[in-house]
Amino acid sequence: MDKKLTHIDSAGNPHMVDVSEKEITSRYARASGKVIFPSEIFNDLLQKDFLSKKGSVIQTAVIAGIQAVKKTSDIIPLCHPLKLSKIGIEIEPGDDCLEISCEVKCSERTGVEMEALTGVSAAALTIYDMTKALSHEIVISGIQLEKKTGGKKDYGN
Repeated sequence: MDKKLTHIDSAGNPHMVDVSEKEITSRYARASGKVIFPSEIFNDLLQKDFLSKKGSVIQTAVIAGIQAVKKTSDIIPLCHPLKLSKIGIEIEPGDDCLEISCEVKCSERTGVEMEALTGVSAAALTIYDMTKALSHEIVISGIQLEKKTGGKKDYGN
């Protein structure tokens, strides 16, 4: 196995990957995660349509996720700024949880996996922030890349 870290040079120093020679292609990534609640808290939120004194938990988290995707290169040090063409955040109730997915598209020289993961993370953190007064047993879990296309290697279904 001849894999190596791309953001570390031969001297072990961090660096931003040079993508100037890469071809511009259509890039896509989808990430997911969930925020898990104690059953009693989840059922109470569900009955209230996820509305809190701070506003709509779900709609606020969607906006936070979109904003985070657009700012990924500002918060992840070695990410390239990208001209994004689509950001989609979906948040749906599951079994005692809110399931979050984020899809991101662009036509660029590098992919949008970090943007999709950042969108899910920010949405989950926003949900936590808006509901933490109800319980500190809320858990953010399973943030992961589901699919990516358009680079050297496609991943997922």
